[in-house]
Amino acid sequence: MKPSLEIQEIAIAIAAKQHNPTILTRDFLKYSGIVPSEWELARQPIVTNTASQVVFQNGINIVAEVNRIIFVESIATKEPQDVEIPAIASKYLETLAQVDYQGISINFRGHVLFDQQQNTARDYILKTLLNPGTWQEFGKAPVQAATRFLYTLEDAQMTLDINEAGLQLPDNKVLPIVLFSANFGHAIAPEEQSPRLATINQVIGNWQTDLETYQEVVNNKFLNSVGYQLNLAM
Repeated sequence: MKPSLEIQEIAIAIAAKQHNPTILTRDFLKYSGIVPSEWELARQPIVTNTASQVVFQNGINIVAEVNRIIFVESIATKEPQDVEIPAIASKYLETLAQVDYQGISINFRGHVLFDQQQNTARDYILKTLLNPGTWQEFGKAPVQAATRFLYTLEDAQMTLDINEAGLQLPDNKVLPIVLFSANFGHAIAPEEQSPRLATINQVIGNWQTDLETYQEVVNNKFLNSVGYQLNLAM
C-alpha cells in the first residue's frame, strides 16, 4: 500500500492591527454567538494584555494576540462538512468588524506513517527528497532531517515544511512519521476595511480548496513514487 497523508489539524490565522487580546474570553465567545453556549472549557482561559487563549473540550483552540487571531481545530476524524472553525472565524470577524484586519493564512498539519523497522521515515527525506552525501554522516547520532518548499499558486503562496518526527501511542510506543505542514498565505489588497474584510471572509469560505491542494501536492507529488510500505499495525 502506498503511504498516504493523514490530516490532523487545521488552523486559520488572521493578521490584525492593534487587536485587543483581552477581549477573548469564554463569556464573549458565548454571548456574542461565536461559539455554542453549551461548549465546555478544557481548562481555565488565559487572558493577558499581550495574548489570550480559550480551549474547549471538543479540541477547538482560539488564541488572540496583539497582531493576530488564531483558530485551531483537530480534524483527524472529521469530514470537511463537520469542520467548525471556518464558521467560528467568520463569526468572530463579523462581531469585531471594526478591527483592522490585514491578512489571512490557512494552515494544515498532517503526517505519513512509515515502516518502523526499516526506518523509512528518515530514508524518505534523506534518500528520496535529498541526494545522499557525507553531510548525513556528521555527529554522534543519525542526522534529523527537515526541508521547506515554497509554491506560488494562482491566489496564494503555499509553504510546505517536511520534518521527520515520531507518533506516540497510548502505550508509549513511538512510530516513525514524516510531518507535512502547509501554510497558504493569501494576499489581501490594501483597500478600504470593508472590502478587505469581505475578501478575508471569502478566503475562509474557500478553505476546502486549500485543503484539496494540500492533499494533491502531498499524495500525488511527494508520495506518488514512494516504494515504501506503510506499517498499519497500530
